[in-house]
Amino acid sequence: MDNQPENSRASGVSNNANAPYGAYQPQPGNQAYWQQPSYAPPYAAPVQPQKKSRGWIVALVAVVLLFAFLFAALASCTSVMAGASSSMFGAGSQSAVDSLSEDAVGVITIDGTIDYDGSTASPEGLKAQLDRAENNPHIKAVVLRVNSGGGTATAGEEMASYVNDFSKPVVVSSASVNASAAYEISSQADYIFTAKTTAIGAIGTAMQVTDLSGLLDKLGISVENITSAESKDSSYGTRPLTEEERAYYQAMVDTVNETFMETVASGRSLPIERVRELATGLTYTGIDAIQNGLADEIGTREDAIAKAAELAGMRTYAVVSLEPESDDLSDLVGLLSSSKMSNEDLIERLKELNGNGSQH
Repeated sequence: MDNQPENSRASGVSNNANAPYGAYQPQPGNQAYWQQPSYAPPYAAPVQPQKKSRGWIVALVAVVLLFAFLFAALASCTSVMAGASSSMFGAGSQSAVDSLSEDAVGVITIDGTIDYDGSTASPEGLKAQLDRAENNPHIKAVVLRVNSGGGTATAGEEMASYVNDFSKPVVVSSASVNASAAYEISSQADYIFTAKTTAIGAIGTAMQVTDLSGLLDKLGISVENITSAESKDSSYGTRPLTEEERAYYQAMVDTVNETFMETVASGRSLPIERVRELATGLTYTGIDAIQNGLADEIGTREDAIAKAAELAGMRTYAVVSLEPESDDLSDLVGLLSSSKMSNEDLIERLKELNGNGSQH
């Protein structure tokens, strides 16, 4: 079915037909926005025009070239600085992780909508980092730092299976939101930490089909869908659903949600009927999640790291971040060096501009 919406884990909030379904979205008005006030004089003092030379342009170019040289020098010593920066700030670059000489806990951040975008909030991105931890003998356990309201059902299902298949201890550290598909993934961990105010859970599935036919009629727009079957255009939004189509989609949602509940029940060692009772589509506070069995303990990211080390039997350990490789610095240096005009030519051109231009 063309443009058929995908099913997904839900928190009870529906999205439009083209968006990932089931992503938990806090209601507007829950956050306060503050803008720093700016100060300005009550009047503008008159400025006397002054004659200025354009020789400052040459000086500016010289400064830019100096910065380009510094960036190039910095790029050449990136590999040397990576190890030092990881030990100072806890960041684990590719070289820092691969050069580990002591036991460590790897931290993987799952932030944003669960989807297929290549990040660690996607099946391929998460698996890449789990494989990296699996194959590194010094990484004895993993912490998933989760801050996500859910997303695509199939992506969540795949990611949950990867966590379940991981051979080393996995501990979840819940940030502000750990809901829907993100919670399905978390449910496969060995231990779940949450803050008291974390929005966690939201076990449920949603699908949305928008009917725009009334609006199209008011605008005088007529859409005729030529299809191979009567229900082929059921999700196009140009007509209401029939009762049969509505029942079909409801059965699809129920099937997907049953898979969700079974996954949570297995991961949390809860009876399926108990999970069914908790599958209201709504989130719970961290405090409630401890009481109903969806989480294990109130704690911070540091508590989760300590628990992961404990489960792995480590007394002393390093902490490294497992993230996709990034070549931002190399890209920046390449951009600075990609100009077809040489530095000398650029300076000469600016000198010509300075000589031919008028002064003010």
